Parts: sequence; structure tokens; C-alpha cells
Amino acid sequence: QVQLVESGGGLVQAGDSLRLSCAASGRTCSAYNMGWFRQAPGNDREFIAAIGWSGAVLNYSDSVKGRFTISRDNAKNTVYLQMNSLRPEDTAVYYCAADEGSYVTSRRLAYDYWGQGTQVTVSS
Repeated sequence: QVQLVESGGGLVQAGDSLRLSCAASGRTCSAYNMGWFRQAPGNDREFIAAIGWSGAVLNYSDSVKGRFTISRDNAKNTVYLQMNSLRPEDTAVYYCAADEGSYVTSRRLAYDYWGQGTQVTVSS
């Protein structure tokens, strides 16, 4: 079992950048494919990006492709989400998640463990 804690959220202006971190404890995060999701008020939790356990496989939603970058440092048990050119519509609570499955996936229900989320607010 793994515990996940997100950090790095905050209030920024449109066009700014933020880097979110997801620190894993318990079982090493190198055992998992990792993903980032977000949820805005009144919306379903939305897939953002995912990365394979070795970092070799990456997957992004169309809404963030070219602006966000997912990465991981297994030695530090940490996964990152670099967010550039932020827009007001990126405002949401951002969650990281761990998947014990064999394939990198965007399916929310495939993820086994979740963090508590970190708020990102982008003002216009």
C-alpha cells in the first residue's frame, strides 16, 4: 500500500507556471504507474496525465497537451506535474493517483490509491 501527498498548489495569474509534487510513502512509487487528475466544482474528476513506472510511457489529455509535463523521480519517491501557460479553466483541485496495473491508463477507476488533493486557482 502507498500513501500519496500532493503539494505545490496555489493562486496564480493566467500565463503563470506551477509545479505540483506528489510524495509517496509506504510502498515505493516505482511499483506503480502514476497519474494526475483534477476536479473543478460541479464537474467529474478529469484525467490530466499519466506516467509509467519507469517513466518511459507518457499520456496526456488534449486539454493540457503541450502545456503540462508529468515526470517522476523514483529515487525521491515523487511524481511531478509541471504546469505552464496556466488558464482560468485549469482551476481545480489536483489529485495524484497510483495504479498497480500493467498498463498506463487514463481510466479513473483503474487507479488504486489517491492523495487528498491540492487546490490550483488561476485568475484572469
